[in-house]
Amino acid sequence: MKKLYLIVNPEGGAKKGLDILEKVEPIFSEADIELTILKTKYAGHAEEYANELPYTGYDGLCAIGGDGTMHEVINGMLKREDNATLPIGLLTGGTGNAFMHDINCLDPLESARRIVNGELRPMDIAKVKANRELFYAFNIIGWGLVTDASSLAEKLRWLGDKRYALAAILEVLISKKRISKLILDGREIDEDFVFIIGCNTIHTGKAMKIAPLAKLDDGKLDVVIVRKASRVELLKLFPKLFTGEHIKSELVEYKQVESFSILPYEQSSITLDGELIGHTPLHVQLEPQRINVLV
Repeated sequence: MKKLYLIVNPEGGAKKGLDILEKVEPIFSEADIELTILKTKYAGHAEEYANELPYTGYDGLCAIGGDGTMHEVINGMLKREDNATLPIGLLTGGTGNAFMHDINCLDPLESARRIVNGELRPMDIAKVKANRELFYAFNIIGWGLVTDASSLAEKLRWLGDKRYALAAILEVLISKKRISKLILDGREIDEDFVFIIGCNTIHTGKAMKIAPLAKLDDGKLDVVIVRKASRVELLKLFPKLFTGEHIKSELVEYKQVESFSILPYEQSSITLDGELIGHTPLHVQLEPQRINVLV
């Protein structure tokens, strides 16, 4: 009999975690898979589980959630003192599901069936050193307007999902200077940037196609660079981020690299996998096929 850990956040994803658990449990039961169900009680608890649980005798570590949950599980696992790993399975249940968009699996019942099937897929992971702190990212590493807009959006939560678009528009109108040194596989660029985002997935957030050429296991990070431009040009560019058409714009440089660094003139915040975590200076090194996911 196979044994899997299954982490569920009762408060996450609009508090639908327990409802999803109830629906998927029969799928695992019918496949003769034993679940050890672990409920999170606070932010960061999933990371603690992944870091401290005994892995011996288990065939996978799964969780119900979105990109934030996936980020916690990966960071907990890759920071273990014993260096042990398990295949990771994610059952769609978050507010941001960039990873599940990439593998075309937005139905939690379908994700449960894929986990039961047991097919493994290797996935690249970005090792991130941010102001001397160590993190791992599977989705995005963002700096500049994307991070400033996320920070502003947190103050506009009462607007619901519309707050992200409004925050981005406001940041464009503010037209803040963001002068930085960017190093791409050793090549240095010194400029005033709007934003820089390194991607391992095509999607970020709610189905924005930031890196339409990205692949989960190709050994490359897709870096999208937007330099300073007029407010009108940037506002015209914004809707194209949802379709991937932005990479055809003269405002955008699109590079596939194994490493990059962002060294701004002033320390600033960064975004990892959709979460506001860490500060510059930032150094990123891709670790090809670092983990296995159940897809």
